[in-house]
Amino acid sequence: MNDPQRPSHVAARSLAGGHFRYFDFVMAAFVAILLLSNVIGAGKVAQVWLPGVGYWPFGAGILFFPISYVIGDVLTEVYGYARARRVIWAGTAAVLFMAFMSWVVVELPPAPDWKNQAAYAVIFGQVPRIVLASVCAFWAGEFVNSYVLARMKLWTGGRMLWTRTVGSTVAGQAIDSLIFYPLAFWGAEGWTNALVVKVLFTQWALKVGWEVLLTPLTYLVVGFLKRAEGVDVFDEGTDFTPFATRV
Repeated sequence: MNDPQRPSHVAARSLAGGHFRYFDFVMAAFVAILLLSNVIGAGKVAQVWLPGVGYWPFGAGILFFPISYVIGDVLTEVYGYARARRVIWAGTAAVLFMAFMSWVVVELPPAPDWKNQAAYAVIFGQVPRIVLASVCAFWAGEFVNSYVLARMKLWTGGRMLWTRTVGSTVAGQAIDSLIFYPLAFWGAEGWTNALVVKVLFTQWALKVGWEVLLTPLTYLVVGFLKRAEGVDVFDEGTDFTPFATRV
């Protein structure tokens, strides 16, 4: 006898064009966190005191950017790879537009009696190299994260959610960090090569650690959305190419 509280197991391809109650909200949260984490903290190196180690540097964006990976996990787990792919492309377009808008606004000549241009340029000025690194790292890392999670869901038959949320983050964040930090800061002023490598591995470890700590929250959100939407999407027969936006 079927449990009315249990979401139905459905193949992702059977939901083409379907509408979900909460998908738009999850997508909006993903894009908002992505944009804010790129505006605030992406280029700042902070430090934390570790017992027995001393002060250890880390990128300030680590505090909030990993939440986008958690939401990416939720998107793929609940709605399937194709809809997650669509959101990743939306996020990529949003970051590119944010960079363009920042450049235009900073370059506009300030009014003579407005004295904050220098500070405004420091805060919102976009370094093309960092923008390129951020977009490439985000795009590649998110697609790896979504692909690994969708494949692992098939391999595990939908069991042991924690293995695929953590496993996909290990892979996705590794790709993200390996692309972003060398591309953005290798040879840059104020960044030694040793510092780039140290921050890269620190970022990766902290992001994975964040994923592990947020696993209980991920379980709650995934469980709620699956019950609310009434489906449990498996990517059976899905075309995993990243170069598409159809669902």
